Amino acid sequence: MIDSGSTAWVLASTALVMLMTPGLALFYGGMVRTKAVLNVMMTSFVCLAVVGVVWVGYGYSLAFGPDTRAGLIGGFGDVGLRHLDHAVVGSGTTAIPAGVFAMFELMFAVITVALLAGAVAERTRFWPWTLFVLVWVTVVYLPEAHWVFALDGATGPGSLGGWIANRLHALDFAGGTAVEINSGASALALVLVVGKRRGWPRDPIRPHNLPSVLLGAGLLWFGWFGFNAGSALGATAVAGTALVSTMTAGAAAVLSWLVVEQIRDGKPTSLGAASGAVAGLVGITPACAYVEPLGALVIGLAAGAICACAVRLKFRFGFDDSLDVVAVHGIGGLVGMLLIGLLASVATNPAGADGLLYGGGFGQLGRQAVAVVAVLAYSFGITALIAWVIARTIGLRVDPEVEAEGIDDGEHAESGYDFSTVVTASSGHRQTGVGSSTTGTRPGA
Repeated sequence: MIDSGSTAWVLASTALVMLMTPGLALFYGGMVRTKAVLNVMMTSFVCLAVVGVVWVGYGYSLAFGPDTRAGLIGGFGDVGLRHLDHAVVGSGTTAIPAGVFAMFELMFAVITVALLAGAVAERTRFWPWTLFVLVWVTVVYLPEAHWVFALDGATGPGSLGGWIANRLHALDFAGGTAVEINSGASALALVLVVGKRRGWPRDPIRPHNLPSVLLGAGLLWFGWFGFNAGSALGATAVAGTALVSTMTAGAAAVLSWLVVEQIRDGKPTSLGAASGAVAGLVGITPACAYVEPLGALVIGLAAGAICACAVRLKFRFGFDDSLDVVAVHGIGGLVGMLLIGLLASVATNPAGADGLLYGGGFGQLGRQAVAVVAVLAYSFGITALIAWVIARTIGLRVDPEVEAEGIDDGEHAESGYDFSTVVTASSGHRQTGVGSSTTGTRPGA
């Protein structure tokens, strides 16, 4: 039977996760230069439109339809969302309408591909990027979502799910593989195909709006409660466990990232605080319902410190990951997935397993590692192929002169900020900058 409380919680969680994509746009927009802010925000925002249409058309069916192919992909039985008159079982015995579940999972698909926009910020053509989103979601995200999120029997009696969740029995509560490692590995492939920004790393490329970065990180953190706790698919104790872990790991990661910055650079930064929060939230995503609060604290501290060090890898190996998607999401997801094999406890969640430090041996750690390697390899290889084909046919990167002069104007005929000087017709007051503040010039001057 449908549980009204659980349905209400997942409805709210769907809205929370949807808000993460505009939050990501603000987060990314503040980290690029002024001449690219609209483009990077548009490449995130358009994912809501493209993936929304794909999901209704065939995406949900392939990701969560009954499996007929050895745990690799769903079928076409739910094309057009035609057969959503049943319930979906979450943690425990609660159930929610299938339509609510479909929209909740849609938001995961949207935010996952939107993350990739940060890797190639400031140099990607809009319409080829939009085509990339459509193909990538279809070929990369949908199979991996099926592997990880589609559980046997969840969407109907006798329905079969994906191989990672149901055959391998790796633990991934809210997307450490299908969302985080997937986006990190795909980002690396994408930047290798697209290439470096003009002048990188020789020229300084600094964030233009750090308040926007902090606001975006705050919205992401806010939405992450729906992302993780909503994945219980019910107003249950498991959802409460996930919520506690999410807050704990995010807080711990902010502090560990700032400590690394203080030791390495001599100053803690606002950009570091925002990045640390995201790193901790990434790290706890797969583990949030399987570890005790102290385990979440350890994961947060580890993710913040390790990701803070990992951002230097792009300079060492020469790949221009503009906004550190590889370091934060790829490495952070890997940390969280592997630490499950050490810190998971059935006392926290009987549906999980005991990790090595709780007497479970190396078995679970091995299963986690297999899931990590499988997703990483598939995401990297298929994304590289998709990006290469688009780049060699219609072109994925803007022309050099457009990149130099400003991708916002070249791709959208707009600018994020109007710094022109105008004279109002009524008073003759001269206005500069953004908004209506005046220079104090006398009327008629």
